[in-house]
Amino acid sequence: MRVVATEITTEQEELRSAVRTLVSEHATEDRVRAAMDSEAGFDERTWRLLADMGLVGLGVDEDEGGSGGSIVEVCIVMEELGGALACVPYLSSVVLAVSALRRAGDAETTARWLPGLLSGELRGAVAFTEDDGDWALERISTTAEPAGPDQWHLSGRKSYVIDGHAADLLLVVARAQEGPTLFAVEGDATGVTRRRLRTVDMTRPLATVDLREAPAVRVGEEGRALTVLSEVLDLARVALSAESVGGAQRVLSDAVDYAKLREQFGRPIGSFQAIKHACAEMLVQVELARSVAIHARRAADAQSPDLPSAAKIAKTLSADAFFRCAADNIQIHGGIGFTWEHSAHLYLRRAKSAQLLFGDAAFHRAQLASLMDHESRA
Repeated sequence: MRVVATEITTEQEELRSAVRTLVSEHATEDRVRAAMDSEAGFDERTWRLLADMGLVGLGVDEDEGGSGGSIVEVCIVMEELGGALACVPYLSSVVLAVSALRRAGDAETTARWLPGLLSGELRGAVAFTEDDGDWALERISTTAEPAGPDQWHLSGRKSYVIDGHAADLLLVVARAQEGPTLFAVEGDATGVTRRRLRTVDMTRPLATVDLREAPAVRVGEEGRALTVLSEVLDLARVALSAESVGGAQRVLSDAVDYAKLREQFGRPIGSFQAIKHACAEMLVQVELARSVAIHARRAADAQSPDLPSAAKIAKTLSADAFFRCAADNIQIHGGIGFTWEHSAHLYLRRAKSAQLLFGDAAFHRAQLASLMDHESRA
């Protein structure tokens, strides 16, 4: 286990400042609304800017073609993107797809697809949830059948695939003879049908992916997908917790700014005790989310054995905190906060999706209980 710095370095603060400047100039509300209504569901220009800055290659060593850094830098970017609701496939491609491809340990497939993913020319997505919507990795029903040397055919339906409708590369978990295995499927391959879903959060597209004897290439060892995906999903939960912190901080700032400007009975509404209490409670929630998110990213950076529990706790508490803050923000804004034209509802929608993504609070509490029971028996 390597020693990990507990404070943000000067370079990391500069990274935060650079990303914040980028999203403030390019991931504006108008651009977010245009992206979420587009067929692609993301802002190509903002994505290219992130790639040009090397942010798509974060967390991957330079000798592998990446930009260096670790999960800490990835979380800094996720936090700033979350504050702006930036419509880019960062979670799906950088956190999920790149991590899955690298951890599978397959030199041939890594050499084939990793450079494109790290440059941003390719966008990846990981498809593991089945048609029943259960986030448990063990419930894999999609099948894989050998179709010749180094070739397979996949059949089944995957649901809630983040950015799956537009991804160039799909990393699909399917059940082979030796058990759940990871496969690479090109997005436009024969036998692949994708459909974007109508979801509560329009800023993060989800899709169903139908596979009918779709040609695939095995990634890594047969039967090892659950081990790989368990590690990848823990990293995704850590990154999602950072994004939730960014969103919660943003709605707190919006609520405080509005409370200073909006007047009732000849005085700013921020001077009323009820509004003061609401803003103070939002601050408590933001700091709670920030604390657990920092703890989780440190555990991930140190490759700590505590990561599975820390990631699940951080994901659950930060998403819940974000939702409470987003709901209070609407209440503080009053009537205008309920309108389609105001951005407050977009943050509430993102917060609700963060609560449900990768499993809701009950799902993660059950997993935590299982972890604790396993540790007590060890």
